[in-house]
Amino acid sequence: MYKVEELTELVNREIDKLSFDKTPKELYEPIAYTMSQGGKRLRPILSLLACEMFGGDVQKALVPAMSLEMFHNFTLIHDDIMDKAPIRRGVETVYKKWNQNIAILSGDALFSLAYEKLLACDIEHLVDFIHLLNETAVGVCEGQQLDLNFESQKEVSIDEYIEMIRLKTAILIGACLKAGAIAANADKKHQDMIYEYGVFVGLAFQLMDDLLDVYADIEKFGKKPGGDIRENKKTYLYLKTLEVASKEDAELLRNYFSSTDIEDDIKYDSVRAIFDKYNIKALTEEKMNSYYEKALSILDQISYNHTEILRISKMIINRDH
Repeated sequence: MYKVEELTELVNREIDKLSFDKTPKELYEPIAYTMSQGGKRLRPILSLLACEMFGGDVQKALVPAMSLEMFHNFTLIHDDIMDKAPIRRGVETVYKKWNQNIAILSGDALFSLAYEKLLACDIEHLVDFIHLLNETAVGVCEGQQLDLNFESQKEVSIDEYIEMIRLKTAILIGACLKAGAIAANADKKHQDMIYEYGVFVGLAFQLMDDLLDVYADIEKFGKKPGGDIRENKKTYLYLKTLEVASKEDAELLRNYFSSTDIEDDIKYDSVRAIFDKYNIKALTEEKMNSYYEKALSILDQISYNHTEILRISKMIINRDH
């Protein structure tokens, strides 16, 4: 059985094989730049682990795993444009290094290349993989639109927020695991189970992201904390605070998140102080752990060796960047 570290090397080698040495260079250089940045490669590794868990040959999962990783990186390029994010993975984002128009075109090209990559998969599973990528892409777009809506939506419920992150983040993790199960010829029941497992892990993953944005060590996180606060993002931390805070503190928090003329550092420190007052870090961890427990309950029902999937899931939940 492969270890996570071995599959990480395998994934990195496959990504290194991808060639973007084409013209016009302004279109392809940003794609090569994005795909070469590294990152954790969690999604393709999960595809390979799921394939092996269900008794498949990981080589048969490599193509859909690479396709989904390319799709993931496309979403990051466009997400950074919408969020006006200058830094990702410790370096300039594509739109910041080049410009917005180039980032849009390069993202679109990378999405198309993800489909082109998928066409190299086993013909037996091609239709299933295409359906999976299509459903995931539409869902991610729905989640992104909800996220945009929340910027101007006066009241957002915690349930609405959870649905948004389910679509925007969690279903892609579920899809990567399901792709591995499909490649291994797992039955439909197990495909659906590993997908739901991935969704719950994805929800916990995003809540950890929300936490890290406020509480992470800048050296490990790769960017200045407090980005969500500066951008007035209605994260779980913000919404949970509104739920448990006094009327006065809830109103103060709303004022901070509706203001555009407060110095960034002052705003971050003030909002974090409100979060700390109501122990929001612990409450968010409690919610995150509840999703992780739901994920584990599903995994326990799958009678295959899931040691390495469990190990990487723990790494996802316990990460510090």
